[in-house]
Amino acid sequence: MKNKEYNSIYILCITLVATLGGLLFGYDTAVISGAEKGLEGFFLQSTANFQYTKVLHGITSSSALIGCVIGGFLSGFFAQRIGRRNSLRFASVLFFLSALGSYYPEFLFFEKNIPTSNLLITFNLYRVLGGIGVGLASAIVPMYIAEIAPSKIRGTLVSCNQFAIIFGMLVVYFVNYVILGSHSNPVIDKDLTTGVLSLNSTSDSWTILSGWRYMFASEAYVAAIFGFLLFFVPKTPRYLVMVQQEDKAFSILSKINGAEKAKQILSDIKATAHEKSEKLFTYGIAVIVIGIFLSVFQQAIGINAVLYYAPRIFESAGAEGGGMLQTVIMGIVNIAFTTIAIFTVDRIGRKPLLIIGSIGMAAGAFSIAICDSIGVKGIIPVMSIIIYAAFFMMSWGPICWVLISEIFPNTIRGKAVALAVAFQWIFNYIVSSTFPPLYDFSPMIAYGLYGVMCVFAFIFVWKWVPETKGKTLEDMNKLWKKR
Repeated sequence: MKNKEYNSIYILCITLVATLGGLLFGYDTAVISGAEKGLEGFFLQSTANFQYTKVLHGITSSSALIGCVIGGFLSGFFAQRIGRRNSLRFASVLFFLSALGSYYPEFLFFEKNIPTSNLLITFNLYRVLGGIGVGLASAIVPMYIAEIAPSKIRGTLVSCNQFAIIFGMLVVYFVNYVILGSHSNPVIDKDLTTGVLSLNSTSDSWTILSGWRYMFASEAYVAAIFGFLLFFVPKTPRYLVMVQQEDKAFSILSKINGAEKAKQILSDIKATAHEKSEKLFTYGIAVIVIGIFLSVFQQAIGINAVLYYAPRIFESAGAEGGGMLQTVIMGIVNIAFTTIAIFTVDRIGRKPLLIIGSIGMAAGAFSIAICDSIGVKGIIPVMSIIIYAAFFMMSWGPICWVLISEIFPNTIRGKAVALAVAFQWIFNYIVSSTFPPLYDFSPMIAYGLYGVMCVFAFIFVWKWVPETKGKTLEDMNKLWKKR
């Protein structure tokens, strides 16, 4: 059925395929939440000349984020040189290879189930490979959707990518829960004198040797489907204009908007599509700084510390039913709150949602810190964690991606998005890799710090972020020229 202004079915089909990249983004980054404890137990078995420590575990659990930084930096180059669609095809291949390599890192070179330092390096390299795919997808999926979508529903459609990310996390939480089944996570002991970690003899050997492998392997199926479906979606009209294929661009715009509207949109695109000759700071430094700080604050508020280590955090908070079950419940709540953003972003705007989310997250983070400082366990800290995550999902989760995909003028979008996304993954890595030792030292300090960052995020949005609701991508040129 066609809307008066645009072809809803066609746009929806394209968006659903593109958002599989977002689903894989969520799947790949959250699969570690279920696998990390089994993985820790696996490498603690080592009889080789290296000791697996909390610092090494933090690096290993976050190693995919190194790839995300690389993928984020490269996304602008790939988006410009081979196009948005082909970049996503390449990302799907990386997802697939990473899933299989993480499942069986011993392939060709090592003996299975014999943990060594070289095997640890190899495993991390496979995770980095998948991270490059995530970095590419995180930048290019919102860009692809934004360049396809009509301006009136662009915020909603780009927000659907965040829904896909969170849905991917929920799926993998559930998959990890099913894979673990009746088995249990290993018990890790810590020598209070030396701080050395060791594997308790009562630990479930299946979880240590096999469970985490199946969790990583499950991603390969989704990656294969994504790569296949990408052969049935078009290149974006704005990219086609940039490579002098205006007839093809007009054909796609006509399918989306109708012939008359397509002529107007094509004219606007042609007036601004000079990506190859524009410099990054053509529109001043403010737009670049704001884009970067949107990315920095999305990570500095600490959300991925919760998403990546959720089962462990819930167990520590005294959750009933086990950490994995509470993680699934959190995933369902996250889906519900992401839906709120999807249905309100084009109605009430980007800034109000970011401001509300910052306040709600600050309240949740400070509540967790207070509970830890006075020794409260059970429902209050568990609910505080869920509230903290829920407010992120209705604000900074989807809205940051919406703004990054639309705030930059057409002439610099590829390069500017790549830079902003790279900073996002750099700070994601910093937060995620420092969380295990910081949380081990003091959960109160960890969540108190994230609460303070939420307050700074609120001030930043209130003072400096412009509202982009209802504006076309071509309007961004005018917006920043006036500043």
